[in-house]
Amino acid sequence: MNLTSTNRLINEKSPYLLQHAHNPVDWYPWGEEAFEKAKAKEKPVFLSIGYSTCHWCHVMESESFEDEDVAEILNNNFISIKVDREERPDIDNIYMSFCQAYTGSGGWPLTILMTPDKKPFFAGTYFPKWGKYNIPGIMEILKSINKLWHEDKNKILESSNRILEQIERFQDNHGEDELEEYIIEEAAQTLLDNFDSKYGGFGTKPKFPTAHYILFLLRYYYFKKDEKVLDVINKTLTSMYKGGIFDHIGFGFSRYSTDNKWLVPHFEKMLYDNALLSMAYTEAYEVTKKPLYKVVTEKILDYVKKSMTSEEGGFYSAEDADSEGVEGKFYLWTKKEIIDILGEEDGAFYCKLYDITSRGNFENKNIANLIQANLKDVDNNKDKLERIREKLFEYREKRIHPHKDDKILTSWNALMIIAFCRAGRSFKNDNYIDIAKQSADFIIKNLMDEEGTLYARIREEERGNEGFIDDYAFFLWALIELYEASFDIYYLKKSIEVADSMIDLFWHKEKGGFYLYSKNSEKLIVRPKEIYDGAMPSGNAVASLALSLLYYITGEDKYKDLVDKQFKFFAANIKSGPMYHLFSVIAYMYNISPVQEITLAYSEKDEAFYEFINELNNRYIPFSIITLNDKSNKIEKINKNLKDKTPIKDKTTVYICQDYACREPITDLEKFKSVVSTDS
Repeated sequence: MNLTSTNRLINEKSPYLLQHAHNPVDWYPWGEEAFEKAKAKEKPVFLSIGYSTCHWCHVMESESFEDEDVAEILNNNFISIKVDREERPDIDNIYMSFCQAYTGSGGWPLTILMTPDKKPFFAGTYFPKWGKYNIPGIMEILKSINKLWHEDKNKILESSNRILEQIERFQDNHGEDELEEYIIEEAAQTLLDNFDSKYGGFGTKPKFPTAHYILFLLRYYYFKKDEKVLDVINKTLTSMYKGGIFDHIGFGFSRYSTDNKWLVPHFEKMLYDNALLSMAYTEAYEVTKKPLYKVVTEKILDYVKKSMTSEEGGFYSAEDADSEGVEGKFYLWTKKEIIDILGEEDGAFYCKLYDITSRGNFENKNIANLIQANLKDVDNNKDKLERIREKLFEYREKRIHPHKDDKILTSWNALMIIAFCRAGRSFKNDNYIDIAKQSADFIIKNLMDEEGTLYARIREEERGNEGFIDDYAFFLWALIELYEASFDIYYLKKSIEVADSMIDLFWHKEKGGFYLYSKNSEKLIVRPKEIYDGAMPSGNAVASLALSLLYYITGEDKYKDLVDKQFKFFAANIKSGPMYHLFSVIAYMYNISPVQEITLAYSEKDEAFYEFINELNNRYIPFSIITLNDKSNKIEKINKNLKDKTPIKDKTTVYICQDYACREPITDLEKFKSVVSTDS
């Protein structure tokens, strides 16, 4: 990196783009300036997409984009554009779809060559300067493309148009169909068939801690009460925590494990992973009451509070895998270091329990883990181990830290708001709910304008990029969860605003489904609708769930009608592979299940109200919605059906309706306990 030279990226806010601001490559940010220049100069566009904590993005920068030879060929023959995929998921989605169609695979860094009118004709991922590992070099590729561009441009354009037509057909290939209940069994069976009974998790290496697998299986277990399913859940959650994928010193989960047994992580930590895993461990605690799951959730949230939260309450995006140019360096230990820090006795004790050896378990160093340990030994030495952990943490804090991506993304923050709400309710921790409120208030103040338009990102007080479907759908879900956790009707009213804006900006009236980007956003070569679950649930799936929740709260049929249309529009996709659309299956389960509509009528004269709340929050009732009716919150203005659900004889009264029928109102706590037990 040459700090004396800068390119246009120096004026951007994205941490990823700023990492490339001192490359000799004459980078442009995505925008009309770059494409007008390409048209004027009749040059092809070199598009590179990545994110700031991406290890192979760093490698490609070091090998290629900091190299003068590569820069020369790019600057002379191409217009080069850098995109942060986390800020522009629309661009990433479209060109990743092309890459997958073109090569059969994808990943980051994503490398695209395209025409000045944004039509791609070549795609790949990581390329070194010169060919190695059976991967062609970027120098050979650029020279070949440049030659072809000048000698046979029509061939390039014809190839590009063919693949683009395939992508457009795929995006619009959603004939109406009906979802059927067999998809639930098929999804469950596929997961069970892929379960690793030795180490937990699903499939082989690399292993991802895909939280929505667990969230689905917990709901499946709720209906089936099949102990084999619970065994799969317990084995997976326990194994992930014991592995090196969990940071046993600073807490939080890494992105994925490179091996079968969860030992060696890819060390980057993502906010969304930790949010979704927190939800999974919280729900598993509700089902099993295993103390371990509460402990793991609290450790995840402790990491987020201490390391990933801004002063104003927003949550940062990620922490890099690399420090000082070495993957995982910040997290690794030698046995000698441990002994020197802790002393002979405590050091030997810790090394034995956490698999720290002279030989090492990763590149001659050690990743602290509990894979071979008995967790009873951890429980029996809880106080001692916490004292040791604090010493190691303080020592580690003096090391050079990995880069932290400090942009604040609406969609990822929304997931973490839900995580804090769920834990706050389950663990009776009001501080967690306060943290969720602070983050939601931060988004409303800084990432929503007066017209109700959401923005996707804020960094250094500058917000950018109108929100995408994930931003609206995830934040809608978060606001509903926050209402259920706090009973503050302000958040319920905001959720209705967000839902109505989402429908106006993203809904396809003719066919159904939500587009990835808004009708007011930049028009790209394709306007996709995403239903496939990746590392995060798809925006359309979350929209289905959140609108279903809103329907039960408000009684507004329009929300249910949209969800029904969504299921019809995406049915063929979901049926083709339910395991790859699990969050849609979860939303579908919510829609075909007998949802418990629970209204608490609050009386100021009855302190038992909080006992009823605690009883509700102490249970796993995934197919339910909870509303509060008191004199101050005016909820009857939102749902007129709640007007008559009032306290009886100044006592807290619970109204439970299900399948268009209501039980007798309940004022007795013991009776309420038995009713909830029966229904769940």
